[in-house]
Amino acid sequence: MGVGIAQVVGLALVTTIVLLILRQEKPVLAVLLSIVFSVVIFTIMMGKMAAILDVMQELSRRSASNYFFFNTMLKILGIAYLGEFAAAICQDAGEQAVAKKVEFAAKIIITVLTLPIMVAILESLMEILPG
Repeated sequence: MGVGIAQVVGLALVTTIVLLILRQEKPVLAVLLSIVFSVVIFTIMMGKMAAILDVMQELSRRSASNYFFFNTMLKILGIAYLGEFAAAICQDAGEQAVAKKVEFAAKIIITVLTLPIMVAILESLMEILPG
């Protein structure tokens, strides 16, 4: 049986209460608990992400779509989620500057990955437009 939103919310509420108590007495342990919670949630959700990827791959296969575009979209999604996840951990640790750099790096990597798609779209448009 998979973990549902009720379990995630319950774990989050318990963790939040413990964090409120720990932050006053042992701030270092509070940061550590926050990171552990983040890793646990990420690990739990990986199974759900795998299911999403399986469905997307099957749809792509059935529609005979270009696998290059499909793989690029998956990479972009992965980078977006991992970048946001890492930035949130940095923010939880009180490192907003590091979090902003992670977000910046993720945006640049996503932009680089979209370049071939943008070029393909522009080339298609140029073929259609009268010269």
